[in-house]
Amino acid sequence: MRRLSVGDEVMVIRGDDKGKRGKITRIIREKDAVVVEGINSVKRHMKATPQRPGGILEVEAAIAASKVMLIDPQTGKPTRVRFKTENGQKVRVSKSGETVAVQRG
Repeated sequence: MRRLSVGDEVMVIRGDDKGKRGKITRIIREKDAVVVEGINSVKRHMKATPQRPGGILEVEAAIAASKVMLIDPQTGKPTRVRFKTENGQKVRVSKSGETVAVQRG
């Protein structure tokens, strides 16, 4: 189990997008990076293909996982995550003691 997972709401704590919130859409484990919707948007020049029109598209680029913090479900503020065993299962727990649910899909 990792500190962050897809569907978690996070806040950016460093960089140009500092203070912005968004949901994690993708995790890149090899680079220790995450893609957050609406954060770190870059312009991509794409050549036209039969499946899609070309042009300049705005897409979200990856951001280092160390630059985002999970939002505490109870307080709504960024929090550190620790792990605890409940009923024989390892679960993520926020600093306030609230269990962080894993959203699937």
